[in-house]
Amino acid sequence: MTQLGRAGSARGEIVLRQRPDGHLELRANGVFVMDTLEHTSERALATEALRHAGARPLRVLVGGLGLGFTLAAALADDRVTRCTVVEIEPALVGWLRNGTVPHGPAMLADPRVEVVVDDVADVLRSVAASSYDLVLLDVDNGPGYLVHDANAALYAGSGLADARAALADDGMLVVWSASPAPDLEAALREVFGNAEENRYAVPGHGRAGDYFLYSARR
Repeated sequence: MTQLGRAGSARGEIVLRQRPDGHLELRANGVFVMDTLEHTSERALATEALRHAGARPLRVLVGGLGLGFTLAAALADDRVTRCTVVEIEPALVGWLRNGTVPHGPAMLADPRVEVVVDDVADVLRSVAASSYDLVLLDVDNGPGYLVHDANAALYAGSGLADARAALADDGMLVVWSASPAPDLEAALREVFGNAEENRYAVPGHGRAGDYFLYSARR
């Protein structure tokens, strides 16, 4: 493994490294977050929401920059007029801006992109009502595998209510998870009155099973 970047913060340590096969891998506090080998579900986080979004211009919030695959999928759609990316780790933003992640600079230079270095829960709590048409959250490995314990509130009633308030009418929230999350699905139904689970096969991470997207519409 070749270490490309390493940074610490009050939340712990993030590491970006290159594997012998050439793919990049991101870890937070020793926990695998994502890599550049398999990103089907990360892209689907955007494309699934966009598929239901209709013909109107779209304002999108992406919670969690990661290695940029959700953002890239959103920007590939011409209906997206503004995409706000909220990432809590400034070092990760820096690695995409400076080319440590090679596809990062061009993507973040897109004039539709605004990068906010902050906690997405705080952003959702503070934005004006109906600010976004789509809110896409991938800040953990799902509610069952938190990168930071404080993120648990995102998947409970108050955090989901903040996300709902940030959505325009007919807007959609989609949450990525590495495992089934029945409590999240139940909480979405309670807050939004509806919820849907979609499964995606994981062919590239050396594990059997699926990744999951949970969505709800305002």
